[in-house]
Amino acid sequence: MTVMGLDYLSIAVLLIIGIIFLVAITLVVYGVRKRGSHKDRNARKDRDTRLREANKTLSQDPRNAEALQTLAEVYFEDGAWEKALKTYGALISLCATNPDISEFEVSLRYGLAAVQLKQYEEAYKSLVVANSLKPDGFEVISNLGMLEYRRKNYDKAATLLRKALEQRPEHTATMRTLGLTLTKIHKSKDAVTLLRKVLDLEPDDKEALFALAGAYYELNASDQAVRIYTHLRADPVFGPHSALIAGTIHLKSNQFEKAEMDFELGLRHEKIRPDVLIELRYRLASSYVKQQKVQQAVPVLQQVYDMNPEYKDVQTQISRYQALSRDRNLQVFLMAPSSEFVGLCRKIVLNFFPQSKVKITDMVEKNEYADLLAEIETSKWEDLILFRFIRTSGQVGELMLRDLHSRIKDLKAGRGFCLSAGEYSPGAKQFVEARLIDLIDKEELPKALKKADA
Repeated sequence: MTVMGLDYLSIAVLLIIGIIFLVAITLVVYGVRKRGSHKDRNARKDRDTRLREANKTLSQDPRNAEALQTLAEVYFEDGAWEKALKTYGALISLCATNPDISEFEVSLRYGLAAVQLKQYEEAYKSLVVANSLKPDGFEVISNLGMLEYRRKNYDKAATLLRKALEQRPEHTATMRTLGLTLTKIHKSKDAVTLLRKVLDLEPDDKEALFALAGAYYELNASDQAVRIYTHLRADPVFGPHSALIAGTIHLKSNQFEKAEMDFELGLRHEKIRPDVLIELRYRLASSYVKQQKVQQAVPVLQQVYDMNPEYKDVQTQISRYQALSRDRNLQVFLMAPSSEFVGLCRKIVLNFFPQSKVKITDMVEKNEYADLLAEIETSKWEDLILFRFIRTSGQVGELMLRDLHSRIKDLKAGRGFCLSAGEYSPGAKQFVEARLIDLIDKEELPKALKKADA
């Protein structure tokens, strides 16, 4: 009989061959494991023997160089960094009197063990000695470069790390530290190239990612930068600073709601550096003000003031926005979109003189101010008057008043009024003394604003 073209005998032969093949594979795997196990046991036995013999020698001769080197090597291979450091330290003290000890090897390994223990000053001293004995060895200069980076000697670090990377172009740790270093000395284009390679290999490296965002930002690649900063906002270490920079980018591009969200997310973190915390609050207040949320801005500015009363212009801002929070018209005058501002100006002109007939005949709007020309008629007089509304709470100088005077003459107006939420300089006041221009400053402006509601 046959089954799908094969007789029973053929099927049996195939089954036997398959079983033999599986048994052979099993035996090979077992043999490999057994040999590996023997090898591990032998290595362990060799290590234990070396330790036992070295300790036996040192019990009789505590300064025996050969035994100390054996002990130090075993500790170093095991990653027992404290013991390795102590033992290599003992060997360093013997180098001057024992030519059989390699001062370079001992200094290098002492430095590497100190790096692992984060004893960076000890590591630096030892690796400098090693570099003086054999200049430009990879392990020495790559670690020295890292230490110079930690010491903020960025130019030295870059020089050492470039040399190290020439020897091992694909060494990730060296590539990473060099990328971080280049961001500090504003070699952002080269930094981007290196950090992107690092992140291809280590995509979860948040420090490299944060540095890459900074390099993009310095290269004016704000879109790439803000994407990374936005991604990092939730990170407990880099989140607050990332949120601060993302919000700043959004603030500069007039994306005020996004900026507000960035700053608020940054402030949710439990651990925030004081300099980042105060700036997050200061800029959050700015984002509120830009959206005319003045009442929300004032308490945040007060928090900034409580942290540092001398921080930037926080005292001035608190005074200013406290007044704004109480006066909706003043908010519109200084901060509202131009259409609302011009609408308010029209209301002020229409109600400026009680029981008068007013006809607005011309309007010119600039970035800093708006001019409205109006024909005014009362029971006692009539005149053509030019009103200038200046959107500032700062000082208005003489040049602005000279420009207003020229406009009055060009339009053949009888007189002018200049309204500002700030003050006028002495030169501005002196200029209008002999001219038909009335100045209304921050003290008198609220009265004019009330007239808008008449």
